[in-house]
Amino acid sequence: MSTPTRTRPPAPRTPAAAPPPASGRRRGRAAEPVVRGIVSPSEWRTPRVRTGLGLTQVVLLAALVVVSLGPMAWLVKAALTPTQDTLRDPMAFFPNGVDWANLSTAWTSVHIDLHFANSMIVAVGAWLVQLVVATTGGYALSVLRPRYGPVLYWLVLSTLFVPAVVLLVPLYLTVLSPPLLGASLINTFWAVWLPAGANAFNVLLAKRFFDNLPGEIFEAARIDGAGPLRVFWSVLLPMSRPILGVISVFAFVAAWKDFLWPLLVLPDPDLQPLSVRLPTLASSIELDILLAALMISALIPVVLFLVFQRTFLRTAGLGGALKG
Repeated sequence: MSTPTRTRPPAPRTPAAAPPPASGRRRGRAAEPVVRGIVSPSEWRTPRVRTGLGLTQVVLLAALVVVSLGPMAWLVKAALTPTQDTLRDPMAFFPNGVDWANLSTAWTSVHIDLHFANSMIVAVGAWLVQLVVATTGGYALSVLRPRYGPVLYWLVLSTLFVPAVVLLVPLYLTVLSPPLLGASLINTFWAVWLPAGANAFNVLLAKRFFDNLPGEIFEAARIDGAGPLRVFWSVLLPMSRPILGVISVFAFVAAWKDFLWPLLVLPDPDLQPLSVRLPTLASSIELDILLAALMISALIPVVLFLVFQRTFLRTAGLGGALKG
């Protein structure tokens, strides 16, 4: 006769101990990121380091302002100073008063107004040509993407590595006897405008910006029946105002200060811009009049940059055109 076996009751389970809270941290709050730099946060708290670095920053900023704005400030001062005062003491601050007549004399008697108008015509025409070439070229490489697009992209990129001096002779011969026209472009503004459009940097700049635009917008426009020209004019250009501002600043300033190429293709003095005409007039006019003309010539690019500085600095990193 078998005896029944006794079963022991299961031992009671003890609850697992909760992990101890991390010391020095509050629950529900993420750890602060560690900032690494040349000077640690603890060193920044010391008065000696904070005062020394603050003074260093102030000195560097003052030196930068003097180096960048010093020549322009001296030009403005010398343009309103008589020649004798500038030669006697160049750094004196208006020892015998301000001579405002220098500006009017430079504008009228030296015909700065004529060459100023030539500079505006050259710069505006070169700006328009570069804008058209850059936007259409970037649109073709980025949005249309033809079968031969990669080859064309590398060909455009390779032109950046060719020195501009090497192209002077073949470019001059092309302008002297352009194909299919039968007439020379020398002493015409087209000789400056057309070569300015062949700017590979602006084309690649526009392409890079167009690559960041959302492709769904172009697909939606094509589904709605918009052709390539309609997509370019009504969809792409309204979203590309930031990059258009950057290209405009680059194109206008480059055309305004260009010297060698306008000197070669515009030998007629009545067609020469300020950048070409002023060096030739330096030996025949007074120093104060020359400096006043130089100030007028340098004023336009400065004003242009001040107007477009917000657009230029905002798109310097080539960010996207849309927010949200």
